[in-house]
Amino acid sequence: MEQQLNNAFSFAHGKGRAYWFNGTLMEIKATSEDTNGVFSLIEGLLPPGYETPLHKKQNEEDICYVLEGEVTFTFGEKTIMGKPGTFVYVPRNLEHKFKVEGSSPAKVLFMFTPAGVEQFFIESGVAADEFKLPTDIDTDMEKFTATAQKYGVEILG
Repeated sequence: MEQQLNNAFSFAHGKGRAYWFNGTLMEIKATSEDTNGVFSLIEGLLPPGYETPLHKKQNEEDICYVLEGEVTFTFGEKTIMGKPGTFVYVPRNLEHKFKVEGSSPAKVLFMFTPAGVEQFFIESGVAADEFKLPTDIDTDMEKFTATAQKYGVEILG
């Protein structure tokens, strides 16, 4: 953390805590502890073709903002092609997934409110020693599913 004055804080790019999570790089910008539980913020670097399973979160609203690349978001019966500058809001308990399109990585800012689900990414991931995509993608699906369930994330497919 670069600055913390009266609970205000900031992180420069590449200065947050980074985790390799299911083939992605997740840089934790703000946790529940940082924001008194109001929200958490994660900058995700996602490889081409990366796709989440269909899932829903019981406790949080998802807010996604595409910074780079193209991402197809599917929620309910709706599909949106997200290009840089696209904002997506997904209310809790709505089934959703997303996929990185094209041959370039995507960078997406994820905000969750209230905070808490960021711990799913931390506990399921591995501390990254570099701010780049992992070269070894070995996801322990049993741990992934159990940790998801612990944080109210229901994996549906």
